[in-house]
Amino acid sequence: MPADIPQITDSHCHLDFPQFEGEHDALLARAAEAGVTRMVTICTRLRQEPQVRALAEAHAPVFYAAGTHPMSAAEEPLATVDELVALADHPKFVGIGETGLDYHYTADSKDIQQESLRIHIEACRQTGLPLIIHARDADEDMARILSEEHAAGAYSCVMHCFSSGRPLAEAALGLGFYLSMSGIAAFPRSTELREIFADVPVDRVLVETDSPYLAPPPHRGKRNEPAFSAHTARVGAEVYGLDYADFAARTQANFERLFSRVAAYEAAA
Repeated sequence: MPADIPQITDSHCHLDFPQFEGEHDALLARAAEAGVTRMVTICTRLRQEPQVRALAEAHAPVFYAAGTHPMSAAEEPLATVDELVALADHPKFVGIGETGLDYHYTADSKDIQQESLRIHIEACRQTGLPLIIHARDADEDMARILSEEHAAGAYSCVMHCFSSGRPLAEAALGLGFYLSMSGIAAFPRSTELREIFADVPVDRVLVETDSPYLAPPPHRGKRNEPAFSAHTARVGAEVYGLDYADFAARTQANFERLFSRVAAYEAAA
């Protein structure tokens, strides 16, 4: 990595997806060139956890999380708390999810999505690991369930790829949660989303790609990859009126505060 490039973390990507098959070494090299020195790859179906774990074991910059994606909740066996908690025995397993609610295409499975979400939250309480939330077209139910569950027992959380409305942002922030900025926030038409982020305390913001999806300009419409989180982070710096190095350092501190297992792992390495 060039010495003068600020370091950032891609807090959410999917390196096990077929779009990246056979390319991981080159992918990580390009990320390092862009200052992206670590990433969290997310397993969205628990039966694929061994493959995702293997990526984290094979590559020093890669950490991982696992859960059942809400769009898959009706297709996959319902996770158990014990099953999720057992995954936390691995030192590079750093979060629970992604889980959440998605009523855009899969509203017919909302009951099982909600049940699955509550199971994942309980696993977060028992492990102390952060919850990774996917929310689309379900803002009211999402705010309600997160608040109900937090009142029943505190847990930490990131609203991954946040692109919902201001009320959900405010509800999440009120619970002490974090919001993650993806390439969507860099799209020219995302003015309203950038205005929401401008009101989010800078100590509650992460950056991510959600790659291979949602590539930010100048790569929009192409396959996204962890290196491109630097483009989103530069937009984030503009939103907060900070220079890039300062914004990068703040998001690094935020990531290490929320994903504390990563910092502990690196300190022990």
